[in-house]
Order: sequence, then structure tokens, then C-alpha cells
Amino acid sequence: MIYPLYNLLFPLGFLLFLPGLVVKLIRRPGWKKTFGERFAVYTAARRRELAGYRGAVWIHSVSVGETQIALDLIRAWQKLHPERRFVISTTTTTGQQLARDRVPPQTAVIFCPVDFIWWVRKVFRLFDPSLLVVLETELWPNMLHEAQRRGIGTFLVNGRMSDKSSRGYARFRFFFRPVLSCFSKILVQSEHDADRFRAVAPEVDVVVTGNLKFDRAVPEQLPPVDLTAYFGPEPHRILLASCTHPGEEILIATTYRELKPDYPDLRLVIVPRHAERAPEIVPQLRESGISFCRRTKGMEGQHTVDCLLADTTGEMFSFIAKADIVIMGKSLAGHNEGHNLIEPAIFAKPIVTGHELTNFRFVLDVLREADGVLTVNSDAELEGALRRLLDDPAAARAMGERAEKALARHRGATAKTITILEA
Repeated sequence: MIYPLYNLLFPLGFLLFLPGLVVKLIRRPGWKKTFGERFAVYTAARRRELAGYRGAVWIHSVSVGETQIALDLIRAWQKLHPERRFVISTTTTTGQQLARDRVPPQTAVIFCPVDFIWWVRKVFRLFDPSLLVVLETELWPNMLHEAQRRGIGTFLVNGRMSDKSSRGYARFRFFFRPVLSCFSKILVQSEHDADRFRAVAPEVDVVVTGNLKFDRAVPEQLPPVDLTAYFGPEPHRILLASCTHPGEEILIATTYRELKPDYPDLRLVIVPRHAERAPEIVPQLRESGISFCRRTKGMEGQHTVDCLLADTTGEMFSFIAKADIVIMGKSLAGHNEGHNLIEPAIFAKPIVTGHELTNFRFVLDVLREADGVLTVNSDAELEGALRRLLDDPAAARAMGERAEKALARHRGATAKTITILEA
């Protein structure tokens, strides 16, 4: 009943959505050459290529974080079942670039079509997948309904439902219940997530498999990052501000300025969650009074700087590997959703974050129980927390090691997920 109404209203919603899509396409880096695939436009060569993937498993992700999980899942799956072929789709150019740069064998990479029913059906006809696997929270009604209509097993993997999403799903239950009912199974990160999905769609088979991100390991090869080009050849301690959002860059830069006189070897690297925000961050860094440069622009005549604004994508792990302390963004300056604490934890790095992460509550609790993270209750506490770690490097390293060990107790979600999908 909801699908005719959805398809009737979708063109209007798409027209409202289109300007933002164009702006992101222009501003955001990443792979753009085949962006026409979002509108189901394929060259003859691409159609022939995808025809060779008939019966493959279609895994859909969104951006960089979900795409990395999808790539890890595919590699683990292929180790157990080398005969499997995959098609991985993304919606963002940054996710597409990551997938293309690190694509495993026997895997094709496409842009996910916008959810117009005839575009979705065209893509299903191109390679007729045997299974549709959707990462985390990406719900496109026509994609899911078409898979169900074709008798294709459809799975939500590593599912989670944040506080905000839970309220929205409950309010519009009449819409989300039939959409969620398209899934053959929903595999979720925690019992808390399972309860929330069951409250919206009681008839759906929900299984707790754990968080796939706990199974992440330090990559064997990382993109090279030479920080001496910015900070000089002498030894430095690196403070990394990871996945920052509006308001956090100026807060962290100002805090760094206060720390610098007492810790002259300290240097700052800021990696905004969205690299295209660099032009709005630059004037804030100028206002803070610290010397800086953008990674995409180079030194521009400067010999050394105190701060590197890393306005690139795909290099986060390389910066984490170089860091001595990691501040995780979207947790300060009025934000409380948080970002993935597992990434610095697998490198055994000391982590500083806000005290409440609505999107990563379980991970935060795991690290807190192990005394593997330092949380601050307010922005004013950030400087003191950093001083505590800088004054006792041995204690900081020990905290990072506890975080790494805490992850090990929660691994195994990938194997559980693959077993269910194969069955």
C-alpha cells in the first residue's frame, strides 16, 4: 500500500534533493567518472561487464566507513568461499573511490541507483543478484521491495538504530514497518538494537551478531603520509583530531594554542569528516593564530607549520598510525552522536571523546569498562584531559593498549554474519 504513494511522491522529493546532490558532487572529492550510474546510465562496456556477474552477491554501502566494512566482509567471505562473486555499490563519490582503490578480486563496483523504481529494476536486470546485503541503516524502499518481489534473499547487516532514528521509525511506523518487512533477516549489533527493530516490525527475524567493526584489523599496507614535510625532521608528538564536525575545529585549534607553550614538541593534525568543508575551516584556523597548511595545497612557501588540515579522503588510518593521541570528532562543541572509536583502538592509541555518543554507545561502554578511553563532560574539560595524557605518556600508551585488548573480547561478528548469509 505504501509503495504506490512512495513512487507518486518520490519525484517531488527527488527534485528537492537534486540541488544538494549536485553541490556534493562538485564539492566532494572521489570517483565521479561513472556517476551517471546513479541514474541507471551505463555504457555498453559496463553492461557487458556486469552481465558477467549474474548471480553475484550485491552488497550496498553508503560512504567510506560502510564501504570499508563491506570490503572487509567480502575478503573474509572469499577466504571461506573463493567461488563467490560480488557487486559492491556506494552512494557517495568518496565511498566509490575507496571501493575502486581497494576492490578485491571477482568484485565489480557500481554507484547505487537513485530509488526510482524503473532505475532500480534496470540495475537488477543487469546482473540479477542472488542475494542483496545492505549495510547498517541504508533503507531504500524500491530497492528492497524489488528484491523481495524477485525472490532474492535480502539482509540488513551490522544493523543499528540510534536514539534519533528510533524516534523517527516509531513516529512513521506505518511506513517503516513494511519496508523492514522486506528483509529476510536483520542482523544487528546489540540486543538494544534488536529490541528497537522488533518494536517497529515485530514480524521480522532479527538476530544479534555483534558489530563487524570489532573485527577490523590494522591494514597491512597504509597510504604513505610523511608528516616531516609539514612539521620538520625533529621528533614530534602528534595530536590527531579525527572526523571533526562544525565547531570542533576551532575548539581543538584554540585548545592546542593553549597547550603549545608547555608542550613545544606537540603538533596538530585535523581531519574533518567531510573534506569539502576545508574552505570554511581555513578562516577559523587563521583566527586561532596557529600556523597551518592544507594537505591539498601544500606548504605554499612555509618552512614548517604547527597544524596540518588534512582535507583528503582515504588516509585516516595512516594519520591514526602516526598519532600519539586521538580526539574523536562529533562528540564536542554541541555534538553527541560520535564516530567510530574502534578505528583508533585497533592501533592501541589513547582516545579522547565526549561523554555521550548516541550512535556508538555500545562501543563507548566497552572501552569505558576496560578503562580504554578518556571522556570529557564538557568542552572546557578538553584541555585538562589532553594535559593528563601528555604529562604521562606511559599511562597514555597503557590506556591505548587496554582499548585494543577490549576489542578482542567482542570479535567474531564477521564469521557469524557469513554463516547466516551462506545458509
